[in-house]
Amino acid sequence: MKENEIITDLLLTEKKMSTNYNLFASECTNVQLRDAFVDMLTQGHKTQTKLFETAKQKGWYKVEQAQPQMIAQAEQKFTNQAPTIQAQG
Repeated sequence: MKENEIITDLLLTEKKMSTNYNLFASECTNVQLRDAFVDMLTQGHKTQTKLFETAKQKGWYKVEQAQPQMIAQAEQKFTNQAPTIQAQG
């Protein structure tokens, strides 16, 4: 395997594991086990970031710079979709 294939495979594996850790944590009733999954999720995101930065630096992962207007539109869209939690009393 070439280096770029290895990095791509590792990145895809980390993405899948993060999906699984998130699912496991959200369905876990044991607090200590849930916290362990959240810790693994956090570590997985850190690993993904390192792999992504490596791939980007080597030119294997092309990223187009978003325009400020597009960023503002996306932020507005997701801000409006954020759930609100009301205190019960």
